[in-house]
Amino acid sequence: MRLYHDCLPCLLRGAIDAVRRVTPDEAVREKVLRGVIDAAARADFRRPPSLMAQTVHRLIREAAGSRDPYREAKDRTNRLALELLPDLRRRVEASGDPFEMAARLAAAGNIIDLAAKSGLEEADVRTALDESMGQALDPGAVAALRQAAVAARRILYIGDNAGEIVLDRLLVEQLGPDKVVFAVRGGPVMNDATVEDARASGMAGLVEVIDSGSDAPGTILEDCSEEFRRRFAEVDLVLAKGQGNYETLSGRTGRSGVFFLLRVKCPVIARDTGCPVGSLVLAKEEPVQDAKST
Repeated sequence: MRLYHDCLPCLLRGAIDAVRRVTPDEAVREKVLRGVIDAAARADFRRPPSLMAQTVHRLIREAAGSRDPYREAKDRTNRLALELLPDLRRRVEASGDPFEMAARLAAAGNIIDLAAKSGLEEADVRTALDESMGQALDPGAVAALRQAAVAARRILYIGDNAGEIVLDRLLVEQLGPDKVVFAVRGGPVMNDATVEDARASGMAGLVEVIDSGSDAPGTILEDCSEEFRRRFAEVDLVLAKGQGNYETLSGRTGRSGVFFLLRVKCPVIARDTGCPVGSLVLAKEEPVQDAKST
């Protein structure tokens, strides 16, 4: 997916929120925001929004001297999700279709996105999870994912945000932990999950965890490590969570066996997926023969 004009106000708002988190110094804030505006002016609209976000958050971390401005917020959402996990697991176990329920809850967990909603509260998360009980994923896509998971020998599950990663455990348990390799970001960016979050969430105790080698809030394949690209190419099934992974991988993988699972949180993604804001989406990527990861 490419960068749209409508993405720029969102990126600027996220930059303002992030720089407020890391410093009260107005001179530093001004320096960062001038850099963000300059980067926006030079942005390549053929590339995904996450590339611009990567540039923005590198500026913020450098100017503020903070490696991980969202660390406290990530710890808080990890703790919240861990508190919710036992009840959510009971919902899965009591469901007539545990696989579909786990996928639905994992998609609903994509609400834990401080880039989309900086003032996210515990009530927002609980409401989103409760609302997911009344929402349905596309039955054909669920059947296709189930079938692909059964047939797969190795599955690459690409995570998105801290907190959300806890809910991903429910779906990983249904996919088969012995098959799954779970991928996180290669460095801190916004509230995206890193190896530290994989440990805090319990994911690292459930499956093998790798990182992408990139600090982009998505999966820009050419920016990822050689090891990650090898795993991406070799597995039988890729399940990519969240809007950032959808933005960077949709139409760009050149391979089959790729599924996207997300909650639609903005009009741009709504237009691209054909699903309204607030929808839970599970979609299988249909590869384009001449697709390029550039």
